[in-house]
Amino acid sequence: MERRGFLKKAAAGLTGAALVTHGCGSSSPNANGEGPSIKTSPKVMWRLASSYPRSLDTIYGAADVLAKRLSELTSGRFTVRPYPAGELVPAMEVMDAVQQGTVQLAHSASYYFKGKNPALAFDCTIPFGLTARQQNAWLSHAGGLELMREVFSDFNIINFPAGNTGIQMGGWFRREIQSVADINGLKMRIPGLGGEVMSRMGATVQVLAGGDIFPALERGAIDATEWVGPYDDEKLGFYKVAKYYYYPGWWEPGPNLSFLVNKDAWAKLPSEYQHAFEVAAAEANGAMLGKYDALNPPALERLLQQGVQLRPFAQDIVALARQTAFDLMEELSGADASYRKVFEPWKAFRDQSYRWFATAEASFTAWAAKEAQPG
Repeated sequence: MERRGFLKKAAAGLTGAALVTHGCGSSSPNANGEGPSIKTSPKVMWRLASSYPRSLDTIYGAADVLAKRLSELTSGRFTVRPYPAGELVPAMEVMDAVQQGTVQLAHSASYYFKGKNPALAFDCTIPFGLTARQQNAWLSHAGGLELMREVFSDFNIINFPAGNTGIQMGGWFRREIQSVADINGLKMRIPGLGGEVMSRMGATVQVLAGGDIFPALERGAIDATEWVGPYDDEKLGFYKVAKYYYYPGWWEPGPNLSFLVNKDAWAKLPSEYQHAFEVAAAEANGAMLGKYDALNPPALERLLQQGVQLRPFAQDIVALARQTAFDLMEELSGADASYRKVFEPWKAFRDQSYRWFATAEASFTAWAAKEAQPG
């Protein structure tokens, strides 16, 4: 109820500002000196390039939430038109498009672009890193967003949190993976730092856009893939060609998606439009996780009814992956001061946060999960 009231007040305030004095709007006597003439704020239309296909309504849907709310808050004067992956630019080139001003805005996962700066991965997720709640806490209340905006500033971009999938599944495999030895030579689609970890463990890693994964898995170009979780994975049809479904996705404990905004375009906006964008982005950010949490449980049940074999990763795989991940992060920190500037406070937050979560959250969850088991 408080959130609804806030949004109603925000909408009313923004509409009023658009009609009277803020930004480009003004009130002044008319030609006859008989009273104020009212000027409205300008009409602005931005294009949004998404890294996701429209068919994945939950992860792509954050862009639709942003566009709808932004239009409502500005009485239709500031609009965003989302475009799915490949329609304006390829999925993995949306950051370039924003940086160059080809589009004003993108919706993506920042770890896709770690080749530009490895610290960009912290804006999304790190293996054995933060859960969705912890990631939101770090970004919004522990200085994470300020650190990440320094990194993005080098690319003429300002970033805004834009949804979280929650912890992901470990992916789909055409054959069983029972030990570290089975990773050697495995051809797997996996992005981000998790991909580098798997590569060091012996896998051959590829990064493919969502719409390209199924054909590659079907024809054997890859042996395994990860994506998000049951709801999206069911839509993409992976269960039709790979029956082994592993958990958990240790490389993505709480992936944060981002709206990436061209800084020059942002600076040209009236202040009330900037405020409206921030409100709309915050709503999109909150909506995604709740939707996944509602849709994943029944989707998993449907997948199991299709003969999918659910498997936990072997402990030796998880132990080696964790050691490899933190060794890699320490290497990057030692070699790159800009990476270290993000990594050190992030790690301090992570360690403290996990001590707290282990005390209350994790212990209760473990108890509740045991109680929920059949029999």
